[in-house]
Amino acid sequence: MKKKILSLMVSLSMILLLVACGSNATSSVSSDTSGSSETFELALVTDLGTIDDKSFNQGAWEGLKKYAEENGISYKYYQPQEASTNSYVETIELAIEGGAKLVVCPGFLFEEPVYLVQDSHPDVRFILLDGTPHNAEYTDFKTGSNVMPILYQEDQAGFLAGYAAVKDGNTKLGFLGGMAVPAVVRFGFGYVQGAEAAAEELGISDLEVMYNYTGGFNATPEAQSMAASWYNNGTEVIFGCGGSVGNSVMSAADAKNKQDGNFVAKVIGVDVDQYSESESVITSAVKMLANSVYSGVTDFYRGNFKGGNVTTFDIRNDGVGIAMEHAKFNTFSMADYNQVYSALMNGQWTIFNDTEETNPALALASKLTNVKVNYID
Repeated sequence: MKKKILSLMVSLSMILLLVACGSNATSSVSSDTSGSSETFELALVTDLGTIDDKSFNQGAWEGLKKYAEENGISYKYYQPQEASTNSYVETIELAIEGGAKLVVCPGFLFEEPVYLVQDSHPDVRFILLDGTPHNAEYTDFKTGSNVMPILYQEDQAGFLAGYAAVKDGNTKLGFLGGMAVPAVVRFGFGYVQGAEAAAEELGISDLEVMYNYTGGFNATPEAQSMAASWYNNGTEVIFGCGGSVGNSVMSAADAKNKQDGNFVAKVIGVDVDQYSESESVITSAVKMLANSVYSGVTDFYRGNFKGGNVTTFDIRNDGVGIAMEHAKFNTFSMADYNQVYSALMNGQWTIFNDTEETNPALALASKLTNVKVNYID
């Protein structure tokens, strides 16, 4: 604690904590609940952030909550005290002690925690979003029959975003990613290839994409400064891809638009529809988190839990796309979206999504005719 407080208050706080948690666990518990039972069948353990983070936590929670309320099943979420493997494991244990038969773990930071708990709780089912279980050293990858890892075809969502941006009249694009993890790389590679496909259709031969990975998922002055410099040098729309990195892009775009007095700097959000985060957001490349969690919970209660193997959500099972309900395109319409969506589903384009080489200027060199990628290492 930053300030000294009276010893009486310390003692009282400790007593209240013990009464509330019933243990010495260091994880705090925040929850929304349904039903009158003291136990909760369905549980979600939050990743970094809160349950209303407009990202993985919120999207996953919406899917779990929807199924629970439709079927009268008790549910609760638990929030770890810190972002560490020990805290995540401890919070998962709290959920199980609270009666959870199925625990949803949203995000790749749960890969090691789920790896650690899957054998000790064989009767509990786990839905792991955006990752697969492995040990801390990445030397053992094991997915138990009680674990359903869900991955997403991010390259398809990125493709749709890049295609729409160019079809809407933009020729100077940017991609500002977080860490160069496979999901972020696939988003970026798809984005560049979607721009290439649209440029070819429109006969544009000089399209440019500024491209960088910030190395983290936080909003930073450095990321905002880079986005601002791109906008000042003519970039029209930037795909902010990587947690709060997108907020840095939005801040730069909002400042540019306020300075110029018109809508010259645009943003593409990520994971969920981020239209409410900034007026500069024209669409978002989304993973249908709620759909995938709802589907996984449905399978569990129908006795068809898909444990032991990765389940991939893509355009064929309504797993990815771009947000159109609140989109701010000039000309790109819902009819245009449906057309490109169908064409992608029918195999008109093959998207390269090998993430071993993270630099698209190298990885996609033989596939880009109309797009020049300016990669900033």
